[in-house]
Amino acid sequence: MEAPNSAARLDRIEEKIDRLSDAMISIARAEEKILAMESKYESAYQRMNKFSEKLDIITSRVEENGRTAAIFQKAFWMVLAAAISAAVAHFFMIS
Repeated sequence: MEAPNSAARLDRIEEKIDRLSDAMISIARAEEKILAMESKYESAYQRMNKFSEKLDIITSRVEENGRTAAIFQKAFWMVLAAAISAAVAHFFMIS
């Protein structure tokens, strides 16, 4: 009578071992997916940092160009005012 009971017990142990091996395979697959996701996240993070650095460079260049444009604008208005003043002075000197 012990033989059938032992066989059933061994069958249950084998089933549990099979389920454990399936669970371990599932865990290994999940770990692989997590590692792949972490790798993609790291790549995206590095790209975002590069874009941030480029944006900082572009921002500083835009600020420089804004200051340069303001200087040229002031110079233009000073030259225009001087030209108008010279024309008006010349007009009144002739009259």
